Amino acid sequence: MDFYTSTGIHVYFKDPIENGIDLEQIISKIESTLPEHLLGEVEMIIVGHFDEFEERHLDAFYDGGTLYISQEQDDEKDMYDNIVHEIAHSLEQPYGPTLYQDGKIEREFLEKRRHLHKILWQMGYKLPEAAFLNPEYDEEFDMFLYEKIGYDKLGHFIQGLFITPYAVTSLREYFATGFVEYYLDPNHSFLKTTSPKLFNKLFQLQDPEVLDNSY
Repeated sequence: MDFYTSTGIHVYFKDPIENGIDLEQIISKIESTLPEHLLGEVEMIIVGHFDEFEERHLDAFYDGGTLYISQEQDDEKDMYDNIVHEIAHSLEQPYGPTLYQDGKIEREFLEKRRHLHKILWQMGYKLPEAAFLNPEYDEEFDMFLYEKIGYDKLGHFIQGLFITPYAVTSLREYFATGFVEYYLDPNHSFLKTTSPKLFNKLFQLQDPEVLDNSY
């Protein structure tokens, strides 16, 4: 089974979707919410099970114009969040210079990581500060957050620092989680307060003319 969306994205069901989730309605909502120029990198969405989900502890990933998403989602909000999250990753290559070149998001991210390191150290979760100052994804650091601390507990430690526990994982996830939050909360108050530099970058992304002039 497959269908095409109003913006021309090809959606293919490799495996049947579960929980009675109406994917067509979800994607329609996404297309009506996100500016059209931010949807241009995703050519296809494939729903189903992929080995990468288990290997990398994921529900979705983006690769070369295709968004892969598991048919096993908790509910429609979970499906919506995961798709928008991967759309964010699709934008990192074409808009990378706008997002990262001036270092503003990275500095904000690492300052938060430094502060979190102090909090966790005091709580007995000890890892060298150098691990917190690497903005790239690191599996050992990811497992430290996900398994040793746990996201439920981490959620208490990051209040006022990060919008979600997953945002701590890497600079790219800091951006992608912020991207999702930007479209979940039209008021943007939480994101503005918690991650002002990131919010400013996300605001820039809304205007294609600004993006065209940023190279």
